[in-house]
Formats: sequence, C-alpha cells, structure tokens
Amino acid sequence: KMAEKQEEPSNAQNGEPDNAEEGEGKKKKVKREDLPPFEIVTGERLPAIFFKFQFRNVEYSSGRNKTFLCYVMETQGKESATCRGYLEDEHAAAHAEMAFLNTILPRCEAGTRCSVTWYVSSSPCVGCAQRIADTLRRNAALRLTIMVGRLFMWEQPDVQDALRAMKAAGCQLRIMKPQDFEYVWQNFVEQEEGEEAKAFVPWEDIQENFQYYEEKLAEIL
Repeated sequence: KMAEKQEEPSNAQNGEPDNAEEGEGKKKKVKREDLPPFEIVTGERLPAIFFKFQFRNVEYSSGRNKTFLCYVMETQGKESATCRGYLEDEHAAAHAEMAFLNTILPRCEAGTRCSVTWYVSSSPCVGCAQRIADTLRRNAALRLTIMVGRLFMWEQPDVQDALRAMKAAGCQLRIMKPQDFEYVWQNFVEQEEGEEAKAFVPWEDIQENFQYYEEKLAEIL
C-alpha cells in the first residue's frame, strides 16, 4: 500500500478561485447556489492547473473532491460524427458522469452505433456506476470505455460490486497510463495564449502509481 499523504490544495487548484467566499460574501454565495448542478464545457479545454491537480494519479485524494470528465463520442449513422469536450462537477447535486448521460449522450439517436471514451480523474461512485451499467444494458448500440486516473474508494465492497456490474454490462474500465495522461494534456488542456504548446511533463511516480491502480483494478474485476 502506498504511503498515505496529505495535500491541501488552494481553492484555485480545486477548481475554484481563491477567496471565493470573500469580497461579495453572502451575495456571491447566493449566486453560486442559483447555478445549475453541473457545468458543461463542450469543445473547450480545461485549465492546466485543474488537470495537474485533479488528474494526478495519487492514492491520497485530499482536496480532490471534483470529477473532471473528458470525452470523445463517435456516432456512426447516415453521417458519422465526432464530438469532444469536458464536464466538471459543480456542487453535490450531480456528478460529471450523470451530466454526460443526461445531456451529451442523448445527442446520439436511438439505435445509432455510438462509441464513447471517457478520460476521468477518478472512477465512478456507486450511484453513477449503477446508472452507467443500466444505460449500457438498455442500449446495445453503445460502447463505453472509461479511462480513470485513480480508483475512488476502491476498498469498499459496494464500490467493488458496482465496478464489477459495470464490466458485466459491457463497460471497458481501464487505468490511465502515462501515455493517456499525455493524450488528455494534448487534446483537452488549454495552452497559454501566444505560447507554443507545452510538452506534457510526467509527475514523479506516475508509472508506479499506474501499476498500483492497475493491480488493484485487476483484483476487483
């Protein structure tokens, strides 16, 4: 078992601006609560600071209480089409996985062959995993591959059961390799304006952590 560590991010690292509750105080807080339960950003890239913190494949997840989901959806009908983007949790009311199933997947017409790949900062919770399994069982034309940076609460029996149910329903669940993090960096992370695209810089232990989670997932499935 890898050593447990604690890492407290700033609000900015956690996907929120620093001093978010200060300044306008209550006024700003009321505004936030009026926001929809999730934010959808389609065809745009997430800030590099969010990627570097939220996607990091560490075992400890202190402060990593959001899910970032990057997706590629390919449909094969009268006209083949590909769309991509990313979803980000906002508040506790909806998770990024649910947001995709409720708002992005319906763009794929019923009966149309649809291949979806997710690159997610962490694996789904029990509720999301059950919804994913149900969706796959109802839609034989849907193929879903989920690449995850780290496993969410994998030691809990109900989480393990949920992951196995997803696999039984046809979901391909994989741990992100260093090359997958690089793919997300190149295709879903915004670069500074006016600068040349920066190369992906792997963090320390990225390969070791990948192997750790791959072994755990193999044991569960």
